[in-house]
Amino acid sequence: MAVKHIEVAGLGTVSIYKRRGARSLRISVVGNGKIRVTIPAWTSFTAGLRYAESQAEWIRLHQPAPQAAMASGYRVGKQHQLLFMRSEVSKPTKRVTPTTIIIKHPLTMTQESPAVQAIAAKASVEALRDEAEALLPNRLKQLADKHGASYYGVQVRKLKGRWGSCNSQKLIVLNLFLMQLPWELIDYVLLHELTHTKFMNHGSEFWDLLLSYEPRARQLRKQIRTYQPLLQPLPVQ
Repeated sequence: MAVKHIEVAGLGTVSIYKRRGARSLRISVVGNGKIRVTIPAWTSFTAGLRYAESQAEWIRLHQPAPQAAMASGYRVGKQHQLLFMRSEVSKPTKRVTPTTIIIKHPLTMTQESPAVQAIAAKASVEALRDEAEALLPNRLKQLADKHGASYYGVQVRKLKGRWGSCNSQKLIVLNLFLMQLPWELIDYVLLHELTHTKFMNHGSEFWDLLLSYEPRARQLRKQIRTYQPLLQPLPVQ
């Protein structure tokens, strides 16, 4: 797949991909706000760039806001809470328990220090992975049993730009960042991937089956587009 990365004033880097089989121009904001444009193989990169520029307002609306520094009391996933502690350590350290992420940092640092935030982010991803591995495979099996679906296996990974995938061998991969979504959206993703065990594309048969599993599937698809698969600890309300 041919690709060109172009720096655009006011937007950042736009990655334009030429894809065989693509019939139209498509744009998405993935990962940490990266802009991706997919164009048919016969279309010029210039046309892809002009399309991105024409969608500038949409891009800005869907790019994630700059993340504030993580702080004590922030919630990570479904069951973890961040705790920062000043300590007589020489460098920031982390410890992840079943319910708490403990970050100790030197007396000369604050919890906003880049090195402290970096290790807090690493520990938070570790906590999300623990949660995802403990909860998602069981929930996937429950939904598969309920709807009479089958799959080869399930893996939890840290993915960029997508919540999950299913290959032709019926191996389902789930993004650990799913643990930051409301449960109804988590279930939507799991049902979406289970539907792919029968239909690999997104044609009418796929949607007919998915809607039989979850009648609100189209509404939930719109909701999930307001989220990004990124680390996003939240203050406890």
